[in-house]
Amino acid sequence: MDPARITRHSHRQPRPMVPFCGPFALTAGRAHEFCGAARRRLALWLARGTTGPVLWIRPAWHPDRPHMAGMVEEIAPGRLVFVEPTRASDLLWSMEEALRSGAVPLVVGDLPEPPALTPVRRLHLAAEAGAEATGRAPLALLLTPGDGGAPGVETRWRLDPTHKSPAPGAWHLHRIRAREAPPGDWPIRRGPRGAPEIAATPAAREPA
Repeated sequence: MDPARITRHSHRQPRPMVPFCGPFALTAGRAHEFCGAARRRLALWLARGTTGPVLWIRPAWHPDRPHMAGMVEEIAPGRLVFVEPTRASDLLWSMEEALRSGAVPLVVGDLPEPPALTPVRRLHLAAEAGAEATGRAPLALLLTPGDGGAPGVETRWRLDPTHKSPAPGAWHLHRIRAREAPPGDWPIRRGPRGAPEIAATPAAREPA
């Protein structure tokens, strides 16, 4: 398949959006990055905006494992399918193959460090191919430690807990990078039904 044709086709067609936190949504058929201490919780909020299984790929050798009790608070655990490659080279390869198949709406790569530009571009193309093959655009999500930094991603977001807040369940969301929106930051809390929303405080900045 000609990658140039896929790219041209994707630029002509509007892509679906996947909500993940209050008014914010991510473009399907592309690769995005979440970083920060609460990046996995942010990924679960994104998973709430999808239906069907979520493929979660992480290194088998890494001691930093998802906290299952915390995951249950966000989505039904039966939706999560964990894949744990034993070789570093298989992490992004597994993501790429899953995206190209279009079998699941969300493919999460829980990585020990940000990938290089070429692998990120390959994820974009694999997601486009999956959308063309099935008519449903899968979304690639990279989870990276610290401030992240994967080049070529569609957007980069950071979520951190605000431990000093008097209310339980409070976070701070940063939009670090986006192709069509400026950087920004917002306090986040749980709404009446448990979904995340922008806290109504003077410090909150409206999304662009």
